[in-house]
Amino acid sequence: MKPQVLQLNPILVPAINERLASLYTVHRFFELADREAWLREHGPSMDAVITGGHTGISRAMLEQMPRVKVVAVNGVGTDAVDLEYCRARALPVTATLGALTEDVADLAIGLLISACRNLCAGDRFVRDGQWELHPQPSAIPLARRFSGMKVGIVGMGRVGRAVATRAAAFGCPIAYTDLHRMDDVAHRFVPHLLDLARESDALVLCAAADQAEGIVDAAVLDALGPRGFLVNVARGRLVNEADLAAAVAAGSIAGAGLDVFVDEPRVPAALRRSDCVTLQAHRASATWETRTAMGEMVLASLAQALAGERPAMSLTT
Repeated sequence: MKPQVLQLNPILVPAINERLASLYTVHRFFELADREAWLREHGPSMDAVITGGHTGISRAMLEQMPRVKVVAVNGVGTDAVDLEYCRARALPVTATLGALTEDVADLAIGLLISACRNLCAGDRFVRDGQWELHPQPSAIPLARRFSGMKVGIVGMGRVGRAVATRAAAFGCPIAYTDLHRMDDVAHRFVPHLLDLARESDALVLCAAADQAEGIVDAAVLDALGPRGFLVNVARGRLVNEADLAAAVAAGSIAGAGLDVFVDEPRVPAALRRSDCVTLQAHRASATWETRTAMGEMVLASLAQALAGERPAMSLTT
Protein backbone atom coordinates (compact mmCIF):
# COMPACT_ATOMS: atom_id res chain seq x y z
CA MET A 1 0.00 0.00 0.00
CA LYS A 2 1.26 3.47 -0.86
CA PRO A 3 1.93 5.95 1.95
CA GLN A 4 -0.97 8.32 2.59
CA VAL A 5 -0.23 12.01 1.98
CA LEU A 6 -2.52 14.89 2.90
CA GLN A 7 -2.08 17.87 0.56
CA LEU A 8 -3.39 21.18 1.90
CA ASN A 9 -2.52 23.41 -1.09
CA PRO A 10 -2.45 22.89 -4.86
CA ILE A 11 0.87 22.38 -6.62
CA LEU A 12 0.78 24.00 -10.05
CA VAL A 13 3.45 21.94 -11.82
CA PRO A 14 1.84 18.90 -13.50
CA ALA A 15 5.05 16.85 -13.50
CA ILE A 16 5.33 17.18 -9.71
CA ASN A 17 1.70 16.15 -9.24
CA GLU A 18 2.25 13.13 -11.49
CA ARG A 19 5.23 11.99 -9.43
CA LEU A 20 3.34 12.49 -6.18
CA ALA A 21 0.46 10.41 -7.52
CA SER A 22 2.80 7.65 -8.69
CA LEU A 23 4.52 7.36 -5.31
CA TYR A 24 1.74 8.10 -2.81
CA THR A 25 -1.99 8.11 -2.28
CA VAL A 26 -2.56 11.86 -2.26
CA HIS A 27 -5.64 13.34 -0.60
CA ARG A 28 -6.37 16.87 -1.81
CA PHE A 29 -7.72 18.43 1.36
CA PHE A 30 -8.44 21.74 -0.42
CA GLU A 31 -10.98 19.98 -2.67
CA LEU A 32 -12.99 18.30 0.11
CA ALA A 33 -16.47 19.52 1.05
CA ASP A 34 -16.57 18.45 4.72
CA ARG A 35 -12.96 18.69 5.77
CA GLU A 36 -13.52 18.28 9.50
CA ALA A 37 -15.46 15.04 9.07
CA TRP A 38 -12.90 13.70 6.62
CA LEU A 39 -10.04 14.51 8.99
CA ARG A 40 -11.75 12.79 11.92
CA GLU A 41 -12.17 9.64 9.86
CA HIS A 42 -8.94 9.56 7.87
CA GLY A 43 -6.46 11.72 9.80
CA PRO A 44 -5.08 8.80 11.86
CA SER A 45 -3.98 7.02 8.66
CA MET A 46 -1.99 9.94 7.18
CA ASP A 47 1.77 9.45 6.84
CA ALA A 48 2.79 12.91 5.60
CA VAL A 49 1.48 16.41 5.01
CA ILE A 50 2.22 18.88 2.22
CA THR A 51 1.22 22.48 2.89
CA GLY A 52 2.09 26.02 1.83
CA GLY A 53 3.83 28.76 3.75
CA HIS A 54 0.69 30.88 4.04
CA THR A 55 -1.58 27.97 5.00
CA GLY A 56 0.75 26.07 7.31
CA ILE A 57 -1.00 23.59 9.58
CA SER A 58 -2.55 23.92 13.01
CA ARG A 59 -1.60 21.93 16.07
CA ALA A 60 -5.21 20.75 16.28
CA MET A 61 -4.91 19.18 12.83
CA LEU A 62 -1.59 17.56 13.61
CA GLU A 63 -2.97 16.07 16.81
CA GLN A 64 -5.48 14.18 14.66
CA MET A 65 -2.64 12.67 12.59
CA PRO A 66 -0.45 10.66 14.98
CA ARG A 67 1.26 8.72 12.18
CA VAL A 68 2.53 11.76 10.27
CA LYS A 69 6.29 11.62 9.81
CA VAL A 70 6.87 14.95 8.03
CA VAL A 71 5.24 18.30 7.32
CA ALA A 72 6.65 19.48 3.99
CA VAL A 73 6.08 23.19 3.44
CA ASN A 74 6.05 24.08 -0.25
CA GLY A 75 7.53 27.52 0.47
CA VAL A 76 9.83 29.27 2.93
CA GLY A 77 7.37 30.60 5.51
CA THR A 78 6.88 28.43 8.58
CA ASP A 79 5.19 30.92 10.90
CA ALA A 80 1.82 29.21 10.28
CA VAL A 81 3.19 25.93 11.67
CA ASP A 82 3.48 25.26 15.42
CA LEU A 83 7.20 24.54 15.33
CA GLU A 84 7.52 24.09 19.09
CA TYR A 85 4.86 21.39 19.06
CA CYS A 86 6.58 19.69 16.12
CA ARG A 87 9.93 19.79 17.92
CA ALA A 88 8.38 18.25 21.01
CA ARG A 89 6.93 15.51 18.83
CA ALA A 90 10.24 15.09 16.94
CA LEU A 91 8.28 15.79 13.77
CA PRO A 92 10.33 17.18 10.87
CA VAL A 93 9.03 20.38 9.30
CA THR A 94 10.76 21.13 6.03
CA ALA A 95 10.79 24.18 3.78
CA THR A 96 12.03 24.85 0.27
CA LEU A 97 14.82 27.14 1.40
CA GLY A 98 17.01 28.45 -1.38
CA ALA A 99 14.71 27.47 -4.23
CA LEU A 100 13.01 30.88 -4.36
CA THR A 101 16.05 33.12 -4.03
CA GLU A 102 16.80 34.05 -7.63
CA ASP A 103 13.23 34.70 -8.71
CA VAL A 104 12.37 36.71 -5.60
CA ALA A 105 15.46 38.86 -6.11
CA ASP A 106 14.62 39.30 -9.80
CA LEU A 107 11.13 40.51 -8.93
CA ALA A 108 12.45 42.88 -6.27
CA ILE A 109 14.59 44.63 -8.87
CA GLY A 110 11.74 44.51 -11.38
CA LEU A 111 9.36 46.14 -8.91
CA LEU A 112 11.88 48.83 -8.11
CA ILE A 113 12.56 49.64 -11.75
CA SER A 114 8.83 49.62 -12.47
CA ALA A 115 8.14 52.01 -9.61
CA CYS A 116 11.02 54.31 -10.55
CA ARG A 117 10.12 54.44 -14.23
CA ASN A 118 6.31 54.41 -13.80
CA LEU A 119 6.06 51.38 -16.09
CA CYS A 120 2.53 50.39 -15.08
CA ALA A 121 1.18 53.92 -15.48
CA GLY A 122 2.93 54.20 -18.83
CA ASP A 123 1.45 50.90 -19.95
CA ARG A 124 -2.06 52.08 -19.05
CA PHE A 125 -1.43 55.42 -20.83
CA VAL A 126 -0.76 53.56 -24.08
CA ARG A 127 -3.44 50.86 -23.68
CA ASP A 128 -6.15 53.39 -22.86
CA GLY A 129 -5.44 55.38 -26.02
CA GLN A 130 -4.21 58.39 -24.06
CA TRP A 131 -0.98 58.65 -26.05
CA GLU A 132 -2.93 59.39 -29.21
CA LEU A 133 -4.97 62.01 -27.40
CA HIS A 134 -1.96 63.54 -25.63
CA PRO A 135 1.14 62.96 -27.79
CA GLN A 136 3.12 65.80 -26.23
CA PRO A 137 6.11 64.61 -24.11
CA SER A 138 4.84 66.53 -21.07
CA ALA A 139 1.73 64.32 -20.86
CA ILE A 140 3.68 61.79 -18.79
CA PRO A 141 5.73 63.05 -15.82
CA LEU A 142 9.46 62.48 -15.86
CA ALA A 143 10.57 59.35 -14.03
CA ARG A 144 13.49 58.47 -11.74
CA ARG A 145 16.69 56.74 -12.81
CA PHE A 146 17.35 53.44 -11.03
CA SER A 147 21.02 53.04 -11.92
CA GLY A 148 23.21 54.50 -9.20
CA MET A 149 20.45 54.79 -6.58
CA LYS A 150 21.45 54.22 -2.97
CA VAL A 151 19.76 50.94 -2.08
CA GLY A 152 19.11 49.91 1.52
CA ILE A 153 18.35 46.25 2.10
CA VAL A 154 16.44 45.08 5.15
CA GLY A 155 17.53 41.49 5.83
CA MET A 156 20.81 40.28 4.33
CA GLY A 157 19.91 36.61 4.00
CA ARG A 158 19.77 34.64 0.77
CA VAL A 159 17.33 37.00 -0.96
CA GLY A 160 18.95 40.15 0.41
CA ARG A 161 22.33 39.09 -0.92
CA ALA A 162 20.87 38.23 -4.32
CA VAL A 163 19.17 41.64 -4.48
CA ALA A 164 22.46 43.30 -3.53
CA THR A 165 24.28 41.50 -6.35
CA ARG A 166 21.72 42.65 -8.88
CA ALA A 167 21.56 46.23 -7.63
CA ALA A 168 25.35 46.47 -7.55
CA ALA A 169 25.39 45.54 -11.24
CA PHE A 170 23.39 48.74 -11.84
CA GLY A 171 26.04 50.76 -10.04
CA CYS A 172 23.98 51.13 -6.87
CA PRO A 173 25.78 51.68 -3.56
CA ILE A 174 24.43 49.09 -1.10
CA ALA A 175 23.87 49.32 2.64
CA TYR A 176 21.91 46.94 4.83
CA THR A 177 20.45 46.34 8.24
CA ASP A 178 19.88 43.06 10.03
CA LEU A 179 19.95 41.70 13.55
CA HIS A 180 23.75 41.93 13.43
CA ARG A 181 26.62 42.68 11.06
CA MET A 182 27.45 39.91 8.59
CA ASP A 183 31.19 39.22 8.55
CA ASP A 184 31.03 37.77 5.04
CA VAL A 185 29.18 40.74 3.53
CA ALA A 186 31.25 43.60 2.11
CA HIS A 187 28.39 46.09 2.01
CA ARG A 188 28.00 48.73 4.69
CA PHE A 189 26.08 47.71 7.80
CA VAL A 190 23.65 50.22 9.35
CA PRO A 191 22.40 49.05 12.77
CA HIS A 192 19.12 50.99 12.80
CA LEU A 193 16.35 50.82 10.21
CA LEU A 194 15.48 54.48 10.61
CA ASP A 195 19.05 55.49 9.76
CA LEU A 196 19.11 53.14 6.78
CA ALA A 197 15.88 54.66 5.45
CA ARG A 198 17.26 58.16 5.89
CA GLU A 199 20.39 57.30 3.89
CA SER A 200 18.64 55.36 1.09
CA ASP A 201 16.92 56.22 -2.17
CA ALA A 202 15.18 52.85 -2.08
CA LEU A 203 14.44 50.49 0.79
CA VAL A 204 14.05 46.82 -0.17
CA LEU A 205 12.50 44.47 2.40
CA CYS A 206 13.96 40.97 2.20
CA ALA A 207 13.81 39.92 5.86
CA ALA A 208 12.39 36.51 6.71
CA ALA A 209 11.32 37.94 10.06
CA ASP A 210 8.34 35.77 10.96
CA GLN A 211 7.73 37.54 14.27
CA ALA A 212 8.33 41.16 13.19
CA GLU A 213 5.37 43.40 12.47
CA GLY A 214 4.93 46.99 11.31
CA ILE A 215 8.63 47.86 11.41
CA VAL A 216 8.20 50.09 8.37
CA ASP A 217 5.93 52.76 9.81
CA ALA A 218 5.31 56.47 9.36
CA ALA A 219 8.67 57.37 10.93
CA VAL A 220 10.61 55.10 8.55
CA LEU A 221 8.63 56.33 5.54
CA ASP A 222 9.24 59.95 6.55
CA ALA A 223 12.94 59.15 6.79
CA LEU A 224 12.85 57.58 3.32
CA GLY A 225 11.37 60.83 2.08
CA PRO A 226 9.50 62.19 -0.95
CA ARG A 227 12.11 60.90 -3.44
CA GLY A 228 12.39 57.48 -1.83
CA PHE A 229 10.92 54.15 -2.90
CA LEU A 230 9.83 51.11 -0.89
CA VAL A 231 9.92 47.53 -2.19
CA ASN A 232 8.53 44.58 -0.23
CA VAL A 233 9.13 40.98 -1.33
CA ALA A 234 9.35 39.61 2.23
CA ARG A 235 6.35 39.67 4.56
CA GLY A 236 3.32 41.93 4.21
CA ARG A 237 3.09 42.58 7.91
CA LEU A 238 6.57 44.12 8.00
CA VAL A 239 4.84 47.26 6.71
CA ASN A 240 2.22 49.32 8.52
CA GLU A 241 -0.10 49.51 5.51
CA ALA A 242 -2.17 52.39 6.86
CA ASP A 243 1.00 54.46 7.22
CA LEU A 244 2.16 53.42 3.74
CA ALA A 245 -1.20 54.27 2.17
CA ALA A 246 -1.13 57.67 3.85
CA ALA A 247 2.45 58.31 2.70
CA VAL A 248 1.62 57.36 -0.90
CA ALA A 249 -1.50 59.54 -0.94
CA ALA A 250 0.37 62.51 0.52
CA GLY A 251 3.42 62.10 -1.72
CA SER A 252 5.58 61.57 1.35
CA ILE A 253 7.40 58.87 -0.59
CA ALA A 254 7.92 58.66 -4.34
CA GLY A 255 6.49 55.20 -4.85
CA ALA A 256 6.44 51.54 -3.94
CA GLY A 257 6.64 48.05 -5.42
CA LEU A 258 4.74 45.45 -3.40
CA ASP A 259 4.35 41.70 -3.80
CA VAL A 260 3.09 40.92 -0.29
CA PHE A 261 0.37 42.38 1.91
CA VAL A 262 -0.94 42.16 5.45
CA ASP A 263 -4.34 40.60 4.67
CA GLU A 264 -4.01 38.86 1.32
CA PRO A 265 -5.73 38.97 -1.09
CA ARG A 266 -7.19 42.21 0.25
CA VAL A 267 -5.09 45.27 -0.67
CA PRO A 268 -5.83 48.78 0.63
CA ALA A 269 -7.76 50.86 -1.89
CA ALA A 270 -5.30 53.75 -1.61
CA LEU A 271 -2.50 51.50 -2.86
CA ARG A 272 -4.63 50.05 -5.67
CA ARG A 273 -5.60 53.53 -6.88
CA SER A 274 -2.11 55.01 -6.92
CA ASP A 275 -0.17 55.25 -10.17
CA CYS A 276 3.10 55.38 -8.26
CA VAL A 277 2.63 51.92 -6.75
CA THR A 278 3.38 48.69 -8.63
CA LEU A 279 1.43 45.72 -7.27
CA GLN A 280 1.81 41.96 -7.62
CA ALA A 281 -0.34 39.16 -6.21
CA HIS A 282 2.34 37.45 -4.05
CA ARG A 283 3.98 36.11 -7.19
CA ALA A 284 7.72 36.41 -6.54
CA SER A 285 8.29 32.66 -6.77
CA ALA A 286 5.77 32.07 -9.55
CA THR A 287 7.97 30.78 -12.36
CA TRP A 288 8.13 27.28 -13.79
CA GLU A 289 11.74 27.01 -12.72
CA THR A 290 11.24 27.92 -9.08
CA ARG A 291 7.97 26.07 -8.57
CA THR A 292 9.50 22.94 -10.11
CA ALA A 293 12.54 23.22 -7.83
CA MET A 294 10.23 23.68 -4.84
CA GLY A 295 8.24 20.59 -5.82
CA GLU A 296 11.42 18.56 -6.14
CA MET A 297 12.42 19.60 -2.62
CA VAL A 298 9.00 18.58 -1.29
CA LEU A 299 9.36 15.18 -2.96
CA ALA A 300 12.83 14.75 -1.46
CA SER A 301 11.57 15.64 2.02
CA LEU A 302 8.75 13.10 1.78
CA ALA A 303 11.04 10.37 0.51
CA GLN A 304 13.65 10.94 3.20
CA ALA A 305 11.19 11.11 6.10
CA LEU A 306 9.15 8.10 4.99
CA ALA A 307 12.38 6.12 4.64
CA GLY A 308 13.11 6.83 8.31
CA GLU A 309 15.79 9.43 7.57
CA ARG A 310 16.06 13.00 8.82
CA PRO A 311 15.02 15.22 5.89
CA ALA A 312 17.88 17.42 4.73
CA MET A 313 15.66 20.52 4.87
CA SER A 314 14.21 19.86 8.32
CA LEU A 315 13.91 22.91 10.57
CA THR A 316 12.75 21.06 13.71
CA THR A 317 14.75 17.84 14.04
